[in-house]
Amino acid sequence: MQTASFSGFIKAIFYMIAFYYIFKFLARLFLPLLVKKVVEKAGQNFQQQQQPYQNTTWNKTSNKDEIIIDTANSKNPRETKKVGDYVDYVEIE
Repeated sequence: MQTASFSGFIKAIFYMIAFYYIFKFLARLFLPLLVKKVVEKAGQNFQQQQQPYQNTTWNKTSNKDEIIIDTANSKNPRETKKVGDYVDYVEIE
């Protein structure tokens, strides 16, 4: 049976601190590259998903030669919502 020694404890603490600083150093080197790759991949996936919708919308609008003007909204001005009355408060001294 082995017993714990003070020198073994110090050695374990040293290895933990060394591992922490090595990991921190490597993370500063490689983490920005990894994040950049992930963001680029997500952008490519987004573009691939949106590509069919953009093509169909563009084809539909480019093939039509007629222009439709809706005059119903221009005759009736847009009403603003009335939320409530303005109340002016006066300070009492």
